[in-house]
Amino acid sequence: MWVLAVISVMAVGAIAVITDARNESKRIDVNKLTKEIELEKLRLENYDKETEKMRLELEHSKQLLLEHKQK
Repeated sequence: MWVLAVISVMAVGAIAVITDARNESKRIDVNKLTKEIELEKLRLENYDKETEKMRLELEHSKQLLLEHKQK
């Protein structure tokens, strides 16, 4: 009877260790995904800024060309 109790306690301990390891792995995965989302937001923000800068440069070039043609 006591052997069964010892085995039960050991099994509970092993399950707890496995569960803790799995939970830690999941926390790491969530943290990784959070960082990837943050990085993707920064990339998109940078892309938007670069696109706007290029639009303004093109607009400025058009204006210069029009001024040059008028002369």
